[in-house]
Amino acid sequence: MMSRRPGNSSRRFGDGKSKSSPLLSIALIVVGALFIIGYFYKGSGGLGGRLDSVSRVEGAGDYLCSGEVQRAIPVLQKAYGDSMHKVLHVGPDTCYVVSRLQKEDETEAWGIEPYDVEETDSNCKTLIRRGSVRVADIKFPLPYRQKSFSLVIVSDTLDYLSPKYLNKTLPDLVRVSTDGLVIFTGIPTNQKAKVADVSKFGRAAKMRSGSWWVKFFLQNNLEENEAANKKFEQASTKSSYVPKCQIFHLKSLH
Repeated sequence: MMSRRPGNSSRRFGDGKSKSSPLLSIALIVVGALFIIGYFYKGSGGLGGRLDSVSRVEGAGDYLCSGEVQRAIPVLQKAYGDSMHKVLHVGPDTCYVVSRLQKEDETEAWGIEPYDVEETDSNCKTLIRRGSVRVADIKFPLPYRQKSFSLVIVSDTLDYLSPKYLNKTLPDLVRVSTDGLVIFTGIPTNQKAKVADVSKFGRAAKMRSGSWWVKFFLQNNLEENEAANKKFEQASTKSSYVPKCQIFHLKSLH
């Protein structure tokens, strides 16, 4: 906060300067009022609140890729075309991803928040109340029938699962899709997960290399969607999109 000068500071410059002190006080009060208004507008879920939520996702470093999903939506649309008409997103901050997808023409979107939702804005509460977003532990079978969605997108979720649970969760994610599964995972670094991440997710993120994932997919009889991957790379090049997370394209089970 801006602090007022001591009351006697203006006296150092003589009586002529002291007359400007009321104007300075008024200016400080106006500036302070603007900061207060901005603060409450931000907390009320206005534009400031929305931008803060997005930057919080992207600003979490290598551990959260949900912001990356939003950046990649135009590229995904070019790569998957009609397969983007019924999408399920699984990952933290899914409310923002679902809201972004629902703004697209001829696109229906649902989301699963795999962790406890502690703080949500009014938009997220509305999505949860309508059933567009669910809070569910993905270590257990998903609450959807087989092939319920054309495309399933998952981010910031598999990095927190041990191989034991990955063996169950990945096939289940593939099960509910008809045209494929897109996985956004963190890139391995020397950084450690933040304390906040550990307390929220129950364990530190395990950033695995691309070769590790490919080997894991093969062990679980999950095939790479080469056609979709090629289209995604071509669309990325045309739009100058450079992902900050690892992205894998898998085929659905038939």
